[in-house]
Amino acid sequence: QVQVVESGGGLVQPGGSLRLSCAASGTIVSINAMGWYRQAPGKQRELVATITSGGITNYADSVKGRFTISTDNAKNTVYLQMNSLKPEDTAVYYCNADVNKFGSRRVVYWGQGTQVTVSS
Repeated sequence: QVQVVESGGGLVQPGGSLRLSCAASGTIVSINAMGWYRQAPGKQRELVATITSGGITNYADSVKGRFTISTDNAKNTVYLQMNSLKPEDTAVYYCNADVNKFGSRRVVYWGQGTQVTVSS
């Protein structure tokens, strides 16, 4: 089994910063990519940022220049540094891990999500 666990959410004022962490653990041969997605009330889940094992990143236009995704490959952990936060960044943030398992299986696992609220 593989577990994906997020941490670091909370309440922050507009203009503030938060750092989210996400660790994948379990029967993992290697990780192809990890990513952050978010879902605001009444809206569909949307991509925030992704990063491959080779360090290639992709960001939603709405967060470019404000958010930075990074990884610690040795720890199977991905981070999301969020700066200059806006009320519209309020959402549940989900992490996923694109994992290679034994037997040449490739599976995407999701975490349970962490709430980020930007409000004064």
